[in-house]
Amino acid sequence: MCYDVSFTISLKQLSDYFPDMIFDDQMDLQFTATHIMGHSFGDHPIIYRNREDGLLHCKLMEWGVIPHYTKDLDGFKKRRATMLNIRSERILDDKASYWNKIRTRRCLIPLTGFYEHREVPKFKNKIPYYLKLTEQPMFFVPGLYSAHDVVDTESGEVLKQYTYALITRNANPLMAQIHNGGDNAGRMPLLLPLSWAQKWLDAELTDDEYRSILAFEMPSEALCYRPVFTIRGRSPRPDEKEKDAVYEWENLPDLAY
Repeated sequence: MCYDVSFTISLKQLSDYFPDMIFDDQMDLQFTATHIMGHSFGDHPIIYRNREDGLLHCKLMEWGVIPHYTKDLDGFKKRRATMLNIRSERILDDKASYWNKIRTRRCLIPLTGFYEHREVPKFKNKIPYYLKLTEQPMFFVPGLYSAHDVVDTESGEVLKQYTYALITRNANPLMAQIHNGGDNAGRMPLLLPLSWAQKWLDAELTDDEYRSILAFEMPSEALCYRPVFTIRGRSPRPDEKEKDAVYEWENLPDLAY
């Protein structure tokens, strides 16, 4: 699954893709991060259609959905790690899932890249790769969001806590070689061309369009990739470069692609 992403260009460039979008007041337009890890449940700028004014907004939301009915937040913490990503197959066809219940709460996660790990024979640890779209410096992964009521302990005011999860699908041939191990091997983020990303937020999205978007497979040829140094843990890169910079692992076999 996808638990590591990056966003390294100005948020203002989102206006090139969504000219009429409104940035919410709490947005820091200087937001950038070479590595964002899902299990930290941190904030990310998310594009969604506001239910009050019907317009597109960009708002900071926490990665890792908290269902709106959750009463015991402390008790939910361990389960929250399972709410970072959504299997596309469950949204429309698994009627018992929470994802089916919030299927109309669609959002987009703007990214400049993502990381995935490859199992390699004779290597003790998995090798991380950084991937991005070749022709588009910023791209979008569709997701779903939830709004959970939180009571301010000082004022007693009920506030909305917005959280999101990104959608994954079966891997294309390139990603199947990279994400080749672990319980969720053979998955990748649902990467969308711009026209489908914009359609995802359409208020009048039909069921057929919904299914078509969920079924879209980004061709392997549209992705560029490079091995990078270990992105998790506290070990610094020996060359002191950024986490998304290429790293030459000794005796690393090429991908058969």
